[in-house]
Amino acid sequence: MKPNLERSSERSLKRFLITLFSLLPACVWLSCGGSTPSSSTQTSGIKTRALISNSVSAGSLAAGVYILNVATDVPASATAISVGNTPGMMVVTPNLAETIVFSGSGTQSSDNQLSIISNASESAVAHVTLPGLTESIVVSPDSSSAYIAVPTAPVVGQSPGIVQAISVNGGSTGQAAVPGVRCLSVDNSGDRLLGFSDNSDSVALIIPSNIGTSTSAVTYVAGFDRPVSAFFSSDGTTAYVLNCGAECGGTQAGVQTLNLLTNAVGTAIPVPAATIAFVNNSTMYLAGTPLANPQPCTGETTQATTCGLLTIFDLNSMSVTNTSPIVITDGYHDRIAMGANGQLFIGARTCTEIVPPVPPPTGSEVRGCLSIYNSQTGAVVIPPANGDVTGIQPIAKRAVVYVVQGGSLNIYDTTTDVLHSTQIINLIGEFFDVKTIDF
Repeated sequence: MKPNLERSSERSLKRFLITLFSLLPACVWLSCGGSTPSSSTQTSGIKTRALISNSVSAGSLAAGVYILNVATDVPASATAISVGNTPGMMVVTPNLAETIVFSGSGTQSSDNQLSIISNASESAVAHVTLPGLTESIVVSPDSSSAYIAVPTAPVVGQSPGIVQAISVNGGSTGQAAVPGVRCLSVDNSGDRLLGFSDNSDSVALIIPSNIGTSTSAVTYVAGFDRPVSAFFSSDGTTAYVLNCGAECGGTQAGVQTLNLLTNAVGTAIPVPAATIAFVNNSTMYLAGTPLANPQPCTGETTQATTCGLLTIFDLNSMSVTNTSPIVITDGYHDRIAMGANGQLFIGARTCTEIVPPVPPPTGSEVRGCLSIYNSQTGAVVIPPANGDVTGIQPIAKRAVVYVVQGGSLNIYDTTTDVLHSTQIINLIGEFFDVKTIDF
């Protein structure tokens, strides 16, 4: 792994490729057919593993998913699990038995393949060729079913867009028409899905058990402001919906309740911006970039002129709790995770980047799309690394977080919020996502 500043000249092409991949429309439809599963049962023998997706093939480098030893930060081998031409987004089932990988670049030559990896055998056990891309795959809490948002899938007599259901272990599939659906959230029981479509102020309430049957699976609930995702109360009665507002073409970002028993919509509580959130008990951390009133980078020494904001929200009182702005990078925030020592890692794409010349003068600013918020002290760190953030994975039982930024994998120490003394070497590629599979 090269130092960040040495890699700046290489990252121009990397940033273009990753941004293109991130911004392409989400479009998946799953057919019932697939390839013959692999019969491999060989495993690496590593007890604590992560999978990392590499989206390019060049020379001896193969696109695929690689296995990492997260106890030692060492690759298991130079051999990849084959999961398509341009593997990117990954989703691990709740029981940790499988990892679902989507491969697709959006070009006419793209394979647009969905693969299911058996984490036990470390091999792909199913492949399905898809007619497009997806940005949202969720898995039921019992790990039996996966649901995919397909905003451009054709529907006879209706506008394009479906939610596709598949059995993770094979078997029947079904679909429900939801025009333009791009993102999905699944409740704690798996009895309800919420679908969110571009340029819509309604939420699609979907009953998974009705998908593919003669009973209507979808009910639309209006009264939101460009909703993008939701979190659920432990008793399953309430959804806390994130309104993206102005950043997604609406009016006002906020948090709003949806009663899942009556479909009653609560009063929207305004927040500065919200495209993604992380919930810890009753505390919600929301990240976004205000567009109606651009946020200056107050308190930061940077050449960037606009920034994003992190908002702390209490779900019990439905109120904002931070009294002063928490300034982070701008861009469209779509990655967030809490690491050890209360370090909240927030990733964005298409942010304002500061890229130094090569060679960089002493003291040159380097700025990309990653922010680290210390939830214990309130401090914010913007690491000197360029590129969109496409993967964030805290490593359990260690004070490190793996971050894929600008196509490279960086390991951060959560005690210092700087690069860990050990970085993974002998693993070169255009990486996109990283997930642990043993915690």
